Amino acid sequence: MEIDKMHTGELYLPGDKQIARYQQSCLEKLYDFNATRPSEMKKREQMLKDMFAEIGEDCYIEPPFHASFAGAHCHFGNNVYANFNLTLIDDTHIYVGDNTLFGPNVVVATAGHPICPQLRVDAGQYNMPVRIGRNCWIGAGVVIVPGVTIGDDTVIGAGSVVTKDIPSSVLAFGNPCRVHRQISEHDKEYYFKDRKVSREFKDKYSI
Repeated sequence: MEIDKMHTGELYLPGDKQIARYQQSCLEKLYDFNATRPSEMKKREQMLKDMFAEIGEDCYIEPPFHASFAGAHCHFGNNVYANFNLTLIDDTHIYVGDNTLFGPNVVVATAGHPICPQLRVDAGQYNMPVRIGRNCWIGAGVVIVPGVTIGDDTVIGAGSVVTKDIPSSVLAFGNPCRVHRQISEHDKEYYFKDRKVSREFKDKYSI
């Protein structure tokens, strides 16, 4: 069945009726989430637990939130934050580690289509999982394509298009996204240009 191919990397036809019924049931939940009021924080939290495959404690997603299957194939750790317009093309699994931050207008895509035009006539599709580590910062407007892994503690600069794996503990940016440098002792002293980290913050986070 086509629905069984969603998580195997095989080509399949996403217009299959069984997939469509499953997706619609997910999107009904997403619609309700995006219709919540700012004061309904507890309600949002409970809705995310119902929508996602896994989601940890103290996670927050700012509506509007967009996802192909409303997070049904997403696995978030604890304390994940996403700003406005997070888009998860979660046709297969997306994994996000603890304490990761998403800027506004980030796209994480697991779905792709063949280059051969004949194979796209019926929207032929394949899905590859995306993995994002712990303590990452994914800047505004970043696009992450199918099959990518981003290591722990890494920063992806705003507007980047991530087409290949990015290792841990680096600053990477660009289109295509490339490693610019390692995260270093300098970053423990300066948080923005010549702005120094205060002693209060250093003590709080044992830097």
